[in-house]
Formats: sequence, C-alpha cells, structure tokens
Amino acid sequence: MRAVRMTAPGTLEQVDVPTPTAGAGEVLLAVGAVGACHSDLHVLDAPPGLFPTPITLGHEIAGTVQTVGAGVTGWSPGDRAAVYGIIGCGTCRGCLRGRENQCRRVPPGGVGLSRDGGLAEHVVVPASRLLHVGDLELTQAAPLTDAGLTPYHAIELARPGLRPGTYCVVIGIGGLGHMAVQILAATTAVRIVAVDSNVAALDLATRVGAHHVVRAGPDAVDRIREIVGPAPDGADVVIDCVGLDPTLTTARGVVATGGRLLLVGLGGGTLPVRPVADEPPTVPLETSVEIPFWGTRAELAEVIALGRAGLLTADVQTFPLERAPEAYDLLRAGEIHGRAVIVP
Repeated sequence: MRAVRMTAPGTLEQVDVPTPTAGAGEVLLAVGAVGACHSDLHVLDAPPGLFPTPITLGHEIAGTVQTVGAGVTGWSPGDRAAVYGIIGCGTCRGCLRGRENQCRRVPPGGVGLSRDGGLAEHVVVPASRLLHVGDLELTQAAPLTDAGLTPYHAIELARPGLRPGTYCVVIGIGGLGHMAVQILAATTAVRIVAVDSNVAALDLATRVGAHHVVRAGPDAVDRIREIVGPAPDGADVVIDCVGLDPTLTTARGVVATGGRLLLVGLGGGTLPVRPVADEPPTVPLETSVEIPFWGTRAELAEVIALGRAGLLTADVQTFPLERAPEAYDLLRAGEIHGRAVIVP
C-alpha cells in the first residue's frame, strides 16, 4: 500500500509498504481522510530519537472498517469510524478516570505519533480507539478528532467561566481556532472575540459565529480592550491557539482578574508569571493558566455529536495522498485556512 512516512527526522516521503494486519483487539481501517496538524510539524522538526523512524504520520483519522482482529466486538466490516489517537497506559490514575490525555506513565503519543498513523491507504488501530460517526462525511470526521477535540476540551476546562454575557477571546483562527469559535457559539451564550493577523481567517471567524474580530498587531490589546472593557475587567476566558510570544502577550493583556488563560497552541512562546500585588502583575491576580492536551474519548463522542447535528463544520482544503508533503509545506508557510485534509 502507499504511505507517507517520516523516514528520518525532517524527511517526509511517499513509499510503498506492506498492508498491515489486524491483531487481537485491533481493527484494520481503510483510511478515508486524515487531517494535517501543526503537531505533525513538531514531530518532523523534533531532535533525532524523540519519535521513532520510520513512522507513518497522521493522527486525525477517519475511515471504514476493513477487517477486525480476534476478540473485537461492536465493529464489523463497512462500519465508519473516527480514531481517538491517544494511547495511554490504561492503568494509571488518569487513564482509570477516562483521562488518557493525562496519562502518568506513557509520554504523549499514540496513533501517528508513537506508532504508524493514517497517512496511508490502511492503518491498524486498537478497537478501543474507534468511535462511530454514522453518515458524517469522513473529510469532516477526521478533523474532529483533534482540531475539534482539543478546543472542545479546553472549553470544557473553562466552562465555569463561560457565563452568558461574558467575553471569550480566541486567538488564532486556524485549524483549531475556527472550531473553537463554533463550539463556543453552539454550547455557550458568551460574546466571542476572534483575533488573527489574516483577514481571510477573520472573515471565516465571522461566518462561523464570532461576534467581534480584531486584527492581530501592536494595537490588538487596545482594540480588544475597547470591546471587553478596561482592566481589571476584561475577557473571562482567553484561548490562545497559537502560543507564540506575541499572542501570549495579547492573551495576558486582555484577560480579566480571576479569568482563565488556556494555552492551546504549541508555538513555543513564554508566558511570564510573577506573583505581585503592589505593581501591575504579568498575569492578573486570581487568573488561572492551563495547557490543555487533546481531550478524552467521552469528549470526542460529544464533538462527533456536534458534527452530526450540523453545529460543527470543519473548513477543509483536501489533498490527495501524494500531495501530503506539499500540504505540510503550505501549513508551515501559513497558507492553509481552516484544516488541510489528506484523502488517500
């Protein structure tokens, strides 16, 4: 079968490999769609030894069951499924509570990260990782597994602060950010402020439910403050889907005292935190800072339900498998709006 693999750190190429076989407890999935995620770029750019090579990338996967391994129940050939990519240890306190994204024994990994993923014609995954998607288009189902799940999880963490009439600022209207806006619009009554440097991204934010849009830049904090009010008031929740120094500066500059900062983007920026009371603090007093990671299987089921109800739709650009390296180049260059989806 054809597969796009990281054959060495930083090297992505299409190769022919044997079609895998489902073992006990596993399912062979005919891949229908795979989302291209910024996390894949982090894998490609990682130092040698941090991720296995060669490895087939792609952790946002949806497809059709081909064969089931011994002991698998609840799945039959022809069933359509989305893949929950995280594979925890299954026995630590986090996993036992259904929070495999907080596994305390296995470093962050899973399908497409520590074992072969979906940038191929077929992929083998544990049956426990699959969720039914019904008649949802596979090109829609695939992005829900991360681009939808990660902001949904972040919003769930911040749910107590998302009271009707309050403000939530979403910074970065890309693959995750445009989903965050829709999730907020569908599940809360907050006022949504979308921030991005790209006019097309802001237009997308308006189309999917943002009440206000602000162009990122030196005056972004002042412009957002005109909407959310002066300090110590401000946005009750700020979701940064970028994570660079400039976006983190904007985030801490507009959050209210007692608010929540959710650092979703893995851009590598630094958020200074200095507890003081006698001068302007780096982060307002009583403000919580959280770094969400992916989400839980239960949350993914809820995200899929939103998708099937028509309340959550990924803005996708599709590419055939052989153009996957090009899709990642465009993603790195910031030329993908919404989500790039590979269709084998």
